[in-house]
Amino acid sequence: MTRLKNTFTALLGQPHSKISSPRKPLSPEDNPALQAIWHAVCAIPRGQVSTYGAVARSAGFPGRARQAGFALRVAPKEMNLPWHRVVGAGGRIVFPKTSRAHKEQARRLRAEGVAVRDGRVMLFAMAQLREL
Repeated sequence: MTRLKNTFTALLGQPHSKISSPRKPLSPEDNPALQAIWHAVCAIPRGQVSTYGAVARSAGFPGRARQAGFALRVAPKEMNLPWHRVVGAGGRIVFPKTSRAHKEQARRLRAEGVAVRDGRVMLFAMAQLREL
């Protein structure tokens, strides 16, 4: 272990435990990209769904479906985002079928009148989001 610390010190000129980022990372609430995605999710009407890709595109980030998923994962619970209205491509619920999240998303969608069959929503329930 000491040898490893000495290697870091030799390479970087300082012990690795004291290396810090030059800039403090933004908290999720201070990140404009995440806020734009959260705003797009809130624009999905009750009883309709949208895909991660469409949400990202609507927020101004085409091709960033994974970023939309990340934004939903880090969203503060207090925001009460309608996360259940966002599905994968083709209307598929992305959580594993036996997971609690899959069952909860299907339950919430059905409560809003969205037909869910075999982990997929019917395509007529897809909302068309405008770019923000």
